[in-house]
Amino acid sequence: MDYRAILKALKFAGLCPPQLKDDGNLTDNAYVDTVGLAAGLFVIYTGNIDAALGSTAEGTAPLVEECDTTDGSYTAVTGAALADAIADTEDLSFFGVCVDMTKTHKRYMRWQAPHAGNGTTGVNACAFFLGFPSDQMPHSAAGMGLAELIQA
Repeated sequence: MDYRAILKALKFAGLCPPQLKDDGNLTDNAYVDTVGLAAGLFVIYTGNIDAALGSTAEGTAPLVEECDTTDGSYTAVTGAALADAIADTEDLSFFGVCVDMTKTHKRYMRWQAPHAGNGTTGVNACAFFLGFPSDQMPHSAAGMGLAELIQA
């Protein structure tokens, strides 16, 4: 296998710039166009966390959403949510969701993390995307340096 060819074909996209968020959803949350990709890895990287990213009270973990248009109504991708909210003790960690684009999915996707922070303390985090060509999909969380990897 020629890994150089795979690396040249990867698609990178910034989805959420590094930020400190006191409350509410991620701001400046961008979408990615997934046309031509076999798989996509959505990653959240945390800095210092003083409150959960996602709502532990509502049981809402960070998740991947999809839509047919860039400005339409995004809906959750089935099975593409972290197991639970990212806790305030999970500083400096990577969390990933791998989406198999060969399954039926809508064209545009993005992260969503409802209720980042608690109104007074915040979450330092950013999000990005890696798109994989052909059938090159990530295989394990540990092998990729992630604290958690969900495959949908």
